[in-house]
Amino acid sequence: VVNIDQWLAEEVQLVFAEQEAIAFISGNGVNRPKGFLDYTKVVDASWSWGNVGYLATGVAGAFAATNPSDRLIDLAYALRVGYRQNASWVMNRRTQAAIRKFRDSTGNYIWQPSHSPAGKATLMGFPVTEAEAMPDMVTDSFALAFGDFAAGYLIVDRVGVRVLRDPYSAKPYVLFYTTKRVGGGIQNFEAIKLMKFGLT
Repeated sequence: VVNIDQWLAEEVQLVFAEQEAIAFISGNGVNRPKGFLDYTKVVDASWSWGNVGYLATGVAGAFAATNPSDRLIDLAYALRVGYRQNASWVMNRRTQAAIRKFRDSTGNYIWQPSHSPAGKATLMGFPVTEAEAMPDMVTDSFALAFGDFAAGYLIVDRVGVRVLRDPYSAKPYVLFYTTKRVGGGIQNFEAIKLMKFGLT
């Protein structure tokens, strides 16, 4: 005996998780959460509440050829100390591949792999979160984020997946409609900063 409703709800969890990850990053807020990349972005020197501050790499679609890690330090210290202590990097795997090749003046990689299977890799002492929904490093993209997302981004999630059984619409088949309610948006605009891969 199989509880089809429960089995189906468990099967769709992965699909919902993938859709939520995309929405939390780039969702437009229409029938989905508003992603942190969908807000108005301004140069961090001109930052004001309601906008997300960013620093530019100074190169279209890439980091500077010399001392590229300096811009990562600038981004990390764009955050106030209260948020920087709990901050993490967010990027996709292609951006990670580029940053993993950065070395310090002594030739050591600045990226530090995890020393345990359950641990996270760190970049300049801050954990790294891999998110496939983050854009690639192309001209004027915001492919790298840094911040205290627990303080900066609020997720409102109704626990569980709702399954509606419909045995009438397509006899002799039974249709199942699955829904999940979730919302999200920035609640603290000071806690998240972005890196723009562009000139200004």
